[in-house]
Amino acid sequence: MTEHSPMKVGLIGCGDIARKAYIPFSQNEQSAYEIVACCDVRGEFARQMAEDFSIPKAYDDVDQLLADDEIDIILNLTHPAGHGPLNLAALQAGKHVHCEKPFAVTLEEGKAVLEEAERRGLKTSCAPDTVLGPGTQTCRKLVADGVIGEVLSAKLQLTGAGHEHWHPNPEFYYKKGGGPLLDMGPYYLSFLVQLLGPVKSVQGRAITSFKERPFRCGEREGETIEVETPTFYVGSLETESGVIVSVQFSFDHPFGFSGSFLPEIYGTQGCLTGTDPNNFDGQPKLNTVWAGSEDPIEQPLAFDYAHGRGLGLVDLVHAVRENREPRCGGQLAYHTLEVMLAFEESERTGSTVEIQSSCDIPPAMPDGGLA
Repeated sequence: MTEHSPMKVGLIGCGDIARKAYIPFSQNEQSAYEIVACCDVRGEFARQMAEDFSIPKAYDDVDQLLADDEIDIILNLTHPAGHGPLNLAALQAGKHVHCEKPFAVTLEEGKAVLEEAERRGLKTSCAPDTVLGPGTQTCRKLVADGVIGEVLSAKLQLTGAGHEHWHPNPEFYYKKGGGPLLDMGPYYLSFLVQLLGPVKSVQGRAITSFKERPFRCGEREGETIEVETPTFYVGSLETESGVIVSVQFSFDHPFGFSGSFLPEIYGTQGCLTGTDPNNFDGQPKLNTVWAGSEDPIEQPLAFDYAHGRGLGLVDLVHAVRENREPRCGGQLAYHTLEVMLAFEESERTGSTVEIQSSCDIPPAMPDGGLA
């Protein structure tokens, strides 16, 4: 590999997120990396993906892909329970790692990954990379520029029906590592850290409202799913900077919800309605009128650059070359994992949970994106 040649990526997990997001971005929007191999324990999925997207090599054995000396980075797109163990195996094979969220499903798994990366001098990064898009970066700039004054509080909220209402195979959303907070919380908590910094403490509830969930669509309609994870989280957290944030995430609202799912940041001089943390762009809205008597005004995006799921992988390549922590690095991903798991600990103990980890606020994106 020369200084500016693309780094070679081996993709593990040939599902929809690879087919519909990561591979199109890798082939159309950037030149920092190229996917040279794909792997799935369902060998036919890997072979079909290799054929459809002209990927040179297809594997049905993870160990064979990890032993491929051409590969510099592993892109881990497996189910949540596979993230920690596979990340660790990739590092032990001498590869850098970028994985889908969450970083792991236990703190022990996540810590083992960070320690192995440190020991081997390798880099780890983790979705979501949506927060590197122009939407979140514009929100970040507005807060940093003081347009809402001193930040007083914030709200993160996402509720609705569970995935059994639309997903053909939703079981893993209700197994260990699933649930609404570990599924969607990484987007919102990464957004929060970008704007306000890391979290100090959590007070929360974590409830399993239904022990079984019936399939509501598709060929398996009528079958039931055994639920192993909380499906309703509510509470508050405090950032290290002293901002109180209300939090609610739920799969238990199939009949709708009247509120907004966009983050809101409340300050002494205004209120910022953020962009969707699950998307790269969108339009933030600002209200600086006393008592909110007028509709908030859409703000122009302050950045314009190519983006898509895989932007965090591009940043990982730059981080390797520049010997720095990736903007979506493992320290940030581990921190948000600890925050999410703290809701369940708070439920068990009935007390405030002090967060032991921290992380730096990632550097803002360059005006023109990542070259």
